[in-house]
Amino acid sequence: MSATYNFCAGPAMLPAEVMQKAQKELLDWNGQGVSVMEVSHRSKEFIALTEQAEADIRELMAIPANYHVLFMHGGGRGQFAAVVNNFLGSKGKALYLVDGSWSSAAVDEAVKLAGKEQVDILNIVNKDNNINSISLPDLSAIDQDYRYVHYCPNETVDGIEIFEELNAPWPIVADMSSNIMSRKIDVSRYGLIYAGAQKNIGPSGLSIVIIKDDLLALPQQPQASIMDYRLAVKHDSMYNTPPTFAWYLAAEVFKWLKSNGGVAAMEAINQQKAQLLYAFIDSCDFYESRVANANRSQMNVTFYLKDESLNEQFIRQAKEAGLVALKGHRSVGGMRASIYNAMPIEGVEALVNFMKQFAEQHR
Repeated sequence: MSATYNFCAGPAMLPAEVMQKAQKELLDWNGQGVSVMEVSHRSKEFIALTEQAEADIRELMAIPANYHVLFMHGGGRGQFAAVVNNFLGSKGKALYLVDGSWSSAAVDEAVKLAGKEQVDILNIVNKDNNINSISLPDLSAIDQDYRYVHYCPNETVDGIEIFEELNAPWPIVADMSSNIMSRKIDVSRYGLIYAGAQKNIGPSGLSIVIIKDDLLALPQQPQASIMDYRLAVKHDSMYNTPPTFAWYLAAEVFKWLKSNGGVAAMEAINQQKAQLLYAFIDSCDFYESRVANANRSQMNVTFYLKDESLNEQFIRQAKEAGLVALKGHRSVGGMRASIYNAMPIEGVEALVNFMKQFAEQHR
């Protein structure tokens, strides 16, 4: 049987080695004769797992000591709300930069919870001849006191990534759900980083929050206790029962990352994968990218067939060839190949070969 490569944007593929270990340990974790899903989250064995997981992600991302690492419920959308409720209080204002679908969704949640008077919005996407690009503004020129500025450096739906560092006079809150640990970043530049786990870390249901100490002093709004960052810090992410199996799998992914050279090694491989796919798209007049070169995502490669009447045939034949989940998001159409850390370069090579053959068949 030929290999199957899963290009799903999320929940996304996990490293094969991690899945194989989880399968082996499913009924007998840590020699206890029971599954990790069946042990108390307060047992010494599970606490040891959580402590190692935090130590590993701190090492992988070089997280400074004055930052807390939280393992929380709610995914990325849960953090849309938590950020507002934890930091805006009744009078604070925030600036939201919009560069795609998920940053727009974060705005919608902020406005719903805090009201329009507390949320300023700045669109940073340019569209020229059907090509999307990003223009980062000079935020220091804005005469306003914000509690934070929020942005999404990688937009999975739109295939847009911001590689430039954002400079702001206020704490930066970043939704890194789809590019966390895909490339090196300086965590100390951020006030808070959050990420739904289901792309580069583990299964859905878990989110990672990395938060600087001083943000916890900002005034809150009323909110559900399980989304209160201060309570999560106080109770080591266990104010209530956490998503234990997702935490276990995340811990295994961190070990896998370390054994494969860490974030720097992932960055080099991710660049290689993305360059291979984009180079083919640009070289073949059968396909097109609609994102400017400087803002093409390394995680989510969006592309279009110039003859879109062939879309369904492309998706069907790709699946027959073992290349699954290539259909673009319903809001933008086209195709999308999500090539997160777990996607081997062989998967991208197989996709390029298929695209080449498909184009030759339908010219």
